[in-house]
Amino acid sequence: MNAGKTIVKDGLFYTEEHEWARIEGDIAVIGITDHAQKELRNVVFVELPVTGDKLIAHKDFGYVESTKAVNSILSPVSGEVIEVNSELEESPELVNTDPYGEGWMVKVRITNKDELKQLLDAKGYSELMEKLA
Repeated sequence: MNAGKTIVKDGLFYTEEHEWARIEGDIAVIGITDHAQKELRNVVFVELPVTGDKLIAHKDFGYVESTKAVNSILSPVSGEVIEVNSELEESPELVNTDPYGEGWMVKVRITNKDELKQLLDAKGYSELMEKLA
C-alpha cells in the first residue's frame, strides 16, 4: 500500500497536518491519512489518550512511532474521547494497511461542530496533496 497515488476518501474532513475525521452525528472518528501513513512507513507503536480525556482542536492527543520517526497526532476537533481503538496496541500496522478503516484511532464526542468549518473536505485535501507532490 506504500506505492502509488495517495488515497483521499470523500465524506471525510481533513487537517493540513494529515489527520482525518468521519462525522457520525455528534461523534468524530479520527485517524491519520493515507499520505501520513506512507510518510511514516512501518508504524510500530501508537500512543493514544484514554476514554474520558478531553481533546482540543489542532492540539496533540497522541503519537505514532514508526521505524523512521515519532510524529504527533493532532485532533481535528475538540471533544471528549468516548472510545479508543485498542486493536492498535497489538496491531499498530493497521494504521498502514487500512488508515481509513481498521486503523482509526479514537472516537470523540464533539463539543463544537463549528470547528468542522476550519477543516478541508476531500477536494481541498486532494488539492493540498497535489501542491505537496
